[in-house]
Amino acid sequence: MLKKRIIVCLDVKDGRTTKGIKFKNNIDIGDPVEMAKKYYEQGVDELVFYDIMASARDRGPILDLISRVASQIFIPFCVGGGIGSIDDIRSTILSGAEKVSLNSQAVKNPELIKTGARIFGNQCIVLGMDAAKDDSMPSGYRVFINGGRVATDKDALQWAKEAVDLGAGEIVLNSIDADGTRDGYELTLTKMISENVSVPVIASGGGGKTEHLAKVLTEGKADAALIASMVHSGDYTIGRIKKELTEQNIPVR
Repeated sequence: MLKKRIIVCLDVKDGRTTKGIKFKNNIDIGDPVEMAKKYYEQGVDELVFYDIMASARDRGPILDLISRVASQIFIPFCVGGGIGSIDDIRSTILSGAEKVSLNSQAVKNPELIKTGARIFGNQCIVLGMDAAKDDSMPSGYRVFINGGRVATDKDALQWAKEAVDLGAGEIVLNSIDADGTRDGYELTLTKMISENVSVPVIASGGGGKTEHLAKVLTEGKADAALIASMVHSGDYTIGRIKKELTEQNIPVR
């Protein structure tokens, strides 16, 4: 059994780390550079940095902040938000990111996945997907863009498969319904995507206790669990989470 990864997400707005619930009512919780360093020292496997306002404001990534975060951590680092061109991908990688997460921009221009994967390799291109329950869609879930503000006509399962065919090497699957609630991950959605694509799926949205991670990594078939609130609040450290998962016979790094 492959070892499961624990990934911390920093949602960044106006240069500060922020946290909301179901993509709303965000509050400032600190400096992303200091927080990245802290989680790296705690032993997190990877870090994800999302500029949550970039697409909505129609601007590119904040390269100076990305390079400052990258200078503090020596683990895989994925950056998302406002990456809408090959030049944006290149400059983000040159600023210190190993991977870029394409979300809204990929929906608007799927060729970005294909070209990005061809130039930089599949391992660099991550599909970020924000999905919410919608019974009118074939899979029961609809894709949203612009930080969960805008509904698309895309079905979550169909879009996941299409993105992988185009060259995405990984999917960060965020449940809007579970985001920030700390009530547990969306297991149905995660399992459905995990079982139907050939690339790693990272579950995101709803992690509040180690048991939630254990469930999504086993029942939800996720390859990794992304967390935010449970460590940002100080209720958990990365070390504690890894210890508790190991005690449940879930192999972690």
